[in-house]
Amino acid sequence: MVEKVSPALARRIALAAQGFGRPRAATVGTRQLNGLIDRINLLQIDSVNVFERSHYLPAFARLGPYDKTLLDNLTFRANAPHTEYWAHEAAFMRREDWPLFRWRMDAQRIRYTRPGSWFPDNLSTVDWLRTELAANGPLTAGEIEHDANKRTGPWWGWSDVKRALELMFIFGELAIAGRTRFQRRYALAADVLPAAVLDTRIETPDAVRELIRRSAVAHGIGTAGDLGDYFRIQRAPALAAIQDLEDAGELLPVTVAGWQQGNGKPLKAWLHKDARLPRSIDATALLSPFDPVVWYRDRGLRMFDFHYRIEIYTPAEKRIFGYYTLPLLIDDRVVGRIDLKSDRQAGILRVQSAWSEPGAPADTVERLVPLLLETAAWQGLDGVAVTDPHRGDLAPALAQAVALAA
Repeated sequence: MVEKVSPALARRIALAAQGFGRPRAATVGTRQLNGLIDRINLLQIDSVNVFERSHYLPAFARLGPYDKTLLDNLTFRANAPHTEYWAHEAAFMRREDWPLFRWRMDAQRIRYTRPGSWFPDNLSTVDWLRTELAANGPLTAGEIEHDANKRTGPWWGWSDVKRALELMFIFGELAIAGRTRFQRRYALAADVLPAAVLDTRIETPDAVRELIRRSAVAHGIGTAGDLGDYFRIQRAPALAAIQDLEDAGELLPVTVAGWQQGNGKPLKAWLHKDARLPRSIDATALLSPFDPVVWYRDRGLRMFDFHYRIEIYTPAEKRIFGYYTLPLLIDDRVVGRIDLKSDRQAGILRVQSAWSEPGAPADTVERLVPLLLETAAWQGLDGVAVTDPHRGDLAPALAQAVALAA
């Protein structure tokens, strides 16, 4: 039985579990996209599209170029096989997984319906929305809002309609029937989800155990914090589920050299019994800031020695690396961060900054250039340009290499 794992092997296990290092299909179709979602369980959603919306990027990183309309068909259609919920953050997930989060829906309802809170004080709006959606749904918030619902107050300036819709969605009363121009289409859950899904009841400990099991498969190896974070499960129930899975022989306790607690003691970690232990990983990929490989920043620092903070919300003059930097994965290491912008008017993929991490391999630029060219083509752009050849330690050599490749 494996009891000690080297840091390098831990990285390879984690990346293999996420689908890296596998041969690419000649053509990426619906089967490959469904297989990827089955493997990683969910695609986190984010609205920023300065380069590309986040949920499209994990598939590109693992599978290579694909037709994005295929993924749209799996996620945006009203009757798509995937729906949305707060599985990690807001995420696309399989419709049949909806019952696994009923405990979260119930907990959120309790949290937001306490006496004196906004929801019970606005039941007239809620009741009106139920009637409106029953008669005319699915609808976007914009199709329902009217002059009496100005976007004021907290919750990102949401109107009362938008706020009620989001709470009803969090509670599981509403479900998302696809998207139009990236806006959610809200509907009564019974009008979106099949009865077999709605009628399924899973006790909370069983649901949490299944989610931790899936997290362990998707991680390959991880700590309790890692395994809990994947589906945002608190530490106590996560530990109870881990213990059940360890007792059942599905999770194997291991230690990883260098994975330590603050007091210097080894961190407890677990290896999934079916995890691949590859000798090497061959990969060159740009990761979304919300890719499962890096979305839990503590894990990224511990596993890849990669301190990552997205700077979207940082004032421009205080940014270090750039507005929307994507981690650059080469083989089993994160070796840089690249700030990209899809300039669709000019037809150019703009590299706004390019930085290397300590110990990045000598051929980093050589491997990055073909990836950027492939990325531009996937985006329907005509080429790549380094906006400022002095913005980042990789930028000068990258600018030169891109010019030669043009």
